[in-house]
Amino acid sequence: MTTCRGCGGADVEQVIDLGAMPAADHFPFDGTPVTPAETSHPLAMALCRDCGLAQLADDDTVPDEPRGVEPQALRDQAAAAVRDVADAGWLTGGTVAEFGSPHGGTWLPLLTDRGYEIVSARRPAALVLDCFGIMHAPDQHTAFRQRARALTAEGVLLIQFHSLAAIVRQRQWTALRHGHFAYYSLTALRRLLADVGLHIADAWTFDLYGGTVLVAATRAPRRPLSLAVRRILADEKVVGVTEPAAVHTLQRAADEQAVALRTCLTAMTRQGRRIYAYGAASRAVALFARAGLDHHLIAGVADASPAKQGRRMPGTDVPIISPEQLLRLRPDRVLLTLPDLLPEVRRRYPELDGRWMIPADHAAPRRTTRGRRAARVAAGAGSEVQS
Repeated sequence: MTTCRGCGGADVEQVIDLGAMPAADHFPFDGTPVTPAETSHPLAMALCRDCGLAQLADDDTVPDEPRGVEPQALRDQAAAAVRDVADAGWLTGGTVAEFGSPHGGTWLPLLTDRGYEIVSARRPAALVLDCFGIMHAPDQHTAFRQRARALTAEGVLLIQFHSLAAIVRQRQWTALRHGHFAYYSLTALRRLLADVGLHIADAWTFDLYGGTVLVAATRAPRRPLSLAVRRILADEKVVGVTEPAAVHTLQRAADEQAVALRTCLTAMTRQGRRIYAYGAASRAVALFARAGLDHHLIAGVADASPAKQGRRMPGTDVPIISPEQLLRLRPDRVLLTLPDLLPEVRRRYPELDGRWMIPADHAAPRRTTRGRRAARVAAGAGSEVQS
């Protein structure tokens, strides 16, 4: 990679290299052999020193992900986000367009309930939505320009992203995956929006994924910046999201967690425990591959998506089963690959209470004024969730 996907700058430095990995969104059918070609896709992150954008260095994979089921956590957060934006006075237009995400989910019903008319993204709208969509664009500058063009002169762009500050602070190295071409900080986003004539007007933070930011952007600059925006920018400066050395700490997290998780699961298996996982998510692909997990250590991964059931995790022989199969198999421990699912799965599957485990570097939702911590997470490679 020689130039930045966002600003086109040439000062781009590689900060993470996970080596050859399986494609994060290709789930082969169960029983098919794992081939060298399946596990040969480079996975690395680069950071632009000019604009601060963290980005996927290269991607030779072809998108091929079976559609998953949208978690309740995403639906709850979307509803909370729309309420917050409305309370702040930003929902004043009458038309809305949405740039969707390949992973599904939409905010449009929440806006039509408030009287908005849905229009095509090819026609300017008073409100333009992008929830985890723009990160899938290889050409970031063009993607931002498209969203700016979809906006009326007085319109508002709402763009939501998984915070790079949260990724770095919480050592969430599995956020790096094929098909996700950009990892935003508000610092970098401010520059990328300015390049297409947009300016940050307001921002909100949420617990989703350990730290999600929603930004409202307009054509007219707002002076001074809101307190929320200034706080996020100050926090990102402390974390060092534009400094290669700070982001490079994710490399050590990947190395350490992979070894620790395999060691933990090996010890449990030797004790005769039957270990399964829940959540055949794309971000679990690198975790399984880097830790060298197979069906001896993880007997199966349950997932609510019928499209994924009957397949296997990429790069390994671990089968994907239904949640109903998981309950019938009565596992001793269940590794939860997406901690945001914890409240939902605990409500839905009370039979598994006391058996959930969370990888140590993927903590349960942090405590905020919006709610209590869903579980206490102990130190260790595969921390058990306390009942």
